[in-house]
Amino acid sequence: MEQLVYISTSRSPGYVPEGHVRSILEVSRKNNLRDSLTGLLLVAGRRFLQVLEGPSPKLSAAYDRISIDDRHFALVQLTRRFVTERSFPNWAMGYEHDGHQLSNLVEPMLASVTNPSLKAEFMSFAQRHDVAARFG
Repeated sequence: MEQLVYISTSRSPGYVPEGHVRSILEVSRKNNLRDSLTGLLLVAGRRFLQVLEGPSPKLSAAYDRISIDDRHFALVQLTRRFVTERSFPNWAMGYEHDGHQLSNLVEPMLASVTNPSLKAEFMSFAQRHDVAARFG
């Protein structure tokens, strides 16, 4: 089993529209359930940060679909590694969109994550968004 973390930027100006994210989630959740993939998606401003985990061939196929989606650009794979257990075993696709103090919403989602670098990556993303929202 593998775990992949990537970041990308929406082509939409300003914040990613809520309806846009909902349509992505609807398709992703169905595909992820079918392919035994789990993960977490954070959306802050125009940025997406996602972790996906599951069987290597299915993970590769999902990432290939994601990489050709023209709704975003600047797709950067941050990590891809083999794992022995899932960080998000009970999630077809966890999701949190912008909220006041995104880090306060993300922290409980990461409570059971045992990988400190994965936890730090997502908390840092949320905290950067919180600072940008406060001073932006």
